[in-house]
Amino acid sequence: MYQRIEGENWRHIFVVGDLHGCLSELISQLKLQHFDYHQDLIISVGDLIDRGANSPGCLALLGSKWFKAVKGNHEEMALEALDEGEGILWQMNGGDWYRELPALRQHNVQEALLHCRDLPLVIELHTHGKILVIAHADYPASHYSWNQPVDEHLLVWSRDRLNKNLQGRGEEIEGADEFYFGHTPLKEVGHFYNQNYIDTGAVFGNKLTMVQVQ
Repeated sequence: MYQRIEGENWRHIFVVGDLHGCLSELISQLKLQHFDYHQDLIISVGDLIDRGANSPGCLALLGSKWFKAVKGNHEEMALEALDEGEGILWQMNGGDWYRELPALRQHNVQEALLHCRDLPLVIELHTHGKILVIAHADYPASHYSWNQPVDEHLLVWSRDRLNKNLQGRGEEIEGADEFYFGHTPLKEVGHFYNQNYIDTGAVFGNKLTMVQVQ
């Protein structure tokens, strides 16, 4: 469930919001940041696939050593559809691209999707003496600790904490310095206490957010 990354192994590290197939937007951001594929690292908050123009291309990023990701609810829906052979929920949420692929391409993409089972749900990044935590939707506890058991469904689906933040009823999550979440598209990045919500709806025509954390 948890993966730890030591920042000292990388020059610059960026956290990127929900891609949803927006590969060209990511490449544009990498160029703007003068990203070095040999020394720098991208950490994704998940939801690499669905709705956008190039889900297979975003999925293929998982094979690059400069790209890490936590599992999002769209990867979760895809895996459930492949397991059960019943993908209505996935199709309703942008997964129709998969069925439209030619048979051979579909087989290759299926293999890549199945590798998403191995994605962590939480990434803990150590950088400059700080602990940063990346998860898709939420860290559903009042205190963070390494390998602490938490509800896996809430990690990828919950909007409860964000809703409380938006209503002015939020609070800090203890145990780490900063948290980065995606899942809910906002017009601009949301900062509440030590929580950062960085899905700014790139797939809906808005900006793809990429935050440099090291």
